Amino acid sequence: MNAFDQQQIEELFAAYHETRAEALRTRERIAGISVSAAAPRQTVRVTVDGLGAITALEFPTHAYRKMAPAELSEAILRAVADARAQVLNELAALSPASGLLSGVVNPADLLAGRADVARLLPEDPAAAAPFATGLAAPASGPGGSVAR
Repeated sequence: MNAFDQQQIEELFAAYHETRAEALRTRERIAGISVSAAAPRQTVRVTVDGLGAITALEFPTHAYRKMAPAELSEAILRAVADARAQVLNELAALSPASGLLSGVVNPADLLAGRADVARLLPEDPAAAAPFATGLAAPASGPGGSVAR
């Protein structure tokens, strides 16, 4: 191996580590997302996290007491849908699903925080070599699915 080859390898390792670090930072940002949305007339306010899970359900006014059950249910579902749509907008802005991760991880899993970035981009780049060369297809499992 000549000096030029060694320099290219070092540049590739540096790029790999930067991509991995950015993916891990993005995962942390997803975990920190919290969005609230309110139904009309402030009958209900819903807060969801970066995965879209409801973390708070509030009734800021007493208007809900005058609502029929079906109307209250619709207001809650609408507020949840609005909050989740806002989360998806925030997630789309954070998505590193290009470059090295393109074709390796399902962007929806990455955006939803289900992709196991540490498994997809291990600390030791040699462990990721089968994914990069296409010699082995990564398995789908609890860490998230991968694009094929």
